[in-house]
Amino acid sequence: MKKYFSFSYLILVTSFSYAQSPKPIFVQDSLKLISSQFKFTEGASVDKQGNVFFTDQPNDKIWKYDTNGKLSLFMDKSGRANGTYFDKKGNLIVCADENNEIWSIDKNKKITVLFSDFEGKKVNGPNDIWLDNKGGIYFTDPYYQRNYWKRQKPELEKQRVYYLPKGKKIAIIVADDLQKPNGIVGTPDGKFLYVADMAANKTYRYKINADASLSNREVIINQNSDGMTLDSNGNIFVTGKGVNIYKPTGEQIGHIDIPEEWCGNLCFGGKNKNILFITASKSLYKIETTVKGIE
Repeated sequence: MKKYFSFSYLILVTSFSYAQSPKPIFVQDSLKLISSQFKFTEGASVDKQGNVFFTDQPNDKIWKYDTNGKLSLFMDKSGRANGTYFDKKGNLIVCADENNEIWSIDKNKKITVLFSDFEGKKVNGPNDIWLDNKGGIYFTDPYYQRNYWKRQKPELEKQRVYYLPKGKKIAIIVADDLQKPNGIVGTPDGKFLYVADMAANKTYRYKINADASLSNREVIINQNSDGMTLDSNGNIFVTGKGVNIYKPTGEQIGHIDIPEEWCGNLCFGGKNKNILFITASKSLYKIETTVKGIE
């Protein structure tokens, strides 16, 4: 009886994740599969209303899951969209991987190319993206060979993080001290930027300076990630094999188990921004939380 009680207690404790408050962030059993009709899901982002958009890159599509639970195709022929993020005007900013560009897609699905090359050369492939309060765009540029590209090698030597000022066509290098930058997210106060390095298996935190440059790099998590998001407590949600949750100090406080090979990205959505949506391999999942997203 004692052994049974101990085992049951262990299951109970490990089914929850605790943040700074006594309330659990999530209950593992509340994880729900929305759909598995995709080839590889990525680029989850949320609009002001709480509707969630995500990409199916191999199938070249962007999907929408609205606050009423309706799943619909938002755009076909999406430029092989990867990472996405909404600007303040409600435009969907997209890493268009097919031609290594960054697009802005408005509510009428009109496409504007915001960025197409760096110093006359194609970048490796804009992968993940975050917008600051000025409307400037930070994006990671790792090289992953695609079967739909004609080129077989990169035109640029380094894999970097760039910043595209609002209204400008020329990007600025803000970090070239990473091996393969991928997941990226910034704090809502604009003070810090988190960037994951897939090759180094680390996530770094940079200070964002007034001119949008980065400094004071420090290792905050000994894990890489394909995509990241933050909650209102500053906790960092990191994708990979499932979802790991870390305090701003880097201490792990939870793990969400996802029954897929890989989790590509995630965001908080829903009317109250308290539902975590996870793009994972061929599927989209959601799990209700006791925290709220900040995007």
